[in-house]
Amino acid sequence: MKSDLPKVLHEICGRSLIGHVLEAAYALSPEQLVTVVGFQSEQVREHLSAVAPQVRTAYQAEQNGTGHAVRIGLEELGGSVDGTVVVVCGDTPLLTGATLRKLAETHSGDGNAVTVLTAEVPDATGYGRIVRDSANGAVTAIVEHKDASESQRAIREINSGVFAFDGRLLADALGKVRTDNSQGEEYLTDVLGILREAGHRVGAAVADDHEEIAGINNRVQLAQARRTLNDRLLTEAMLAGVTVVDPASTWVDATVSFERDAVVHPGTQLHGATSLGRGAEVGPNTRLTDTKVGAGARVDNSVANDAEVGEGALVGPFAYLRPGTRLGVKAKAGTFVEMKNASIGEGSKVPHLSYVGDATIGEQSNIGAASVFVNYDGQAKHHTTVGSHVRTGSDNMFVAPVTVGDGAYTAAGSVITKDVPAGSLAVARGQQRNIEGWVARKRPGSAAAKAAEAASRETDGTS
Repeated sequence: MKSDLPKVLHEICGRSLIGHVLEAAYALSPEQLVTVVGFQSEQVREHLSAVAPQVRTAYQAEQNGTGHAVRIGLEELGGSVDGTVVVVCGDTPLLTGATLRKLAETHSGDGNAVTVLTAEVPDATGYGRIVRDSANGAVTAIVEHKDASESQRAIREINSGVFAFDGRLLADALGKVRTDNSQGEEYLTDVLGILREAGHRVGAAVADDHEEIAGINNRVQLAQARRTLNDRLLTEAMLAGVTVVDPASTWVDATVSFERDAVVHPGTQLHGATSLGRGAEVGPNTRLTDTKVGAGARVDNSVANDAEVGEGALVGPFAYLRPGTRLGVKAKAGTFVEMKNASIGEGSKVPHLSYVGDATIGEQSNIGAASVFVNYDGQAKHHTTVGSHVRTGSDNMFVAPVTVGDGAYTAAGSVITKDVPAGSLAVARGQQRNIEGWVARKRPGSAAAKAAEAASRETDGTS
């Protein structure tokens, strides 16, 4: 990966690679779930404690092969377990719970000592081939590409590296795995031959989609897996009644949820715990993270993080909703409006060119264009409260802490530093005075002076 980040912690669609694998594993409702960590183990353990604190970890001090890793994992569980042990790789994010269930059910139903998950691929070059008994379909060998004969290289069924084992037989066979190979490592695949030679059946379960078993080894494969998983998520959404206008330019996380008749326009990114209500419309060119969009709401060309957009509310174009923003039913955050830690009541509007931070606005109020809620004094943040049915003029500054009462008005250009009682008009600006003839005296011969002179002649009726 050429990265300071451990491979399994790279993310696609809102989860780390290992996070996707664990999500698939949860579908089996396992009695025990153990991850084997080694290289950069502290980073991996820290991540697991945050996203999957119930998962146990086993430390593999030296990376001596896949068989050694599984042995370390079993030692965490006491060295041997009854029942089925499923082994998966931490870098296969496209693996699904349904496929793991199929593997476990095949293993149990066929009475196998070990069952390998396989897949048929268009091009098997470089993969270990699955060789079966023509009579009963049992797996007789896994032959690496470099060791395969011409007839074996024609086989398109390959090994995924995912297995289901009889727990007791696995523990016993791991003790017999040798290291007399070119890498000097314990190979998990050697267990299959050991169990077969002991008279036990080795079977296989074929994945429905070969892309599920794809491992990630570089950033090209990471991008390919992201594209595949994103397409899968969008397909599920569309089949559930969501309109995705252009899937090729739409990106979603696995944790995003939709209700029917939601519409997602091109160039949209939906991340984290974002949810779209029934009939909500988002995009184009919108990025939402951990944001709830209510039924019938509209978010256009905007960015929102940890925000809530109420039913029928309007956002954008070109709005920025920062954490803690809550728009009520049919509220509005309009063009070039930024909000942070702000609660906007039902039907209230902030239509244009304004910043609303650390504020509460009541119902059916209107904030004039180019208004700023001045919330920071250089040391601490302060709160502004605007009541219901308030009308504030354009170019207002609300210097917190300050309250504007219900039904109050403020004049355009005002700097509000004191509380405004309910039903009052607040005017806080300098008295205007006009200095006549200033341009002619101070800017003689300028275009402005000539225009003023011409206007004066027209007013006087002279030519």
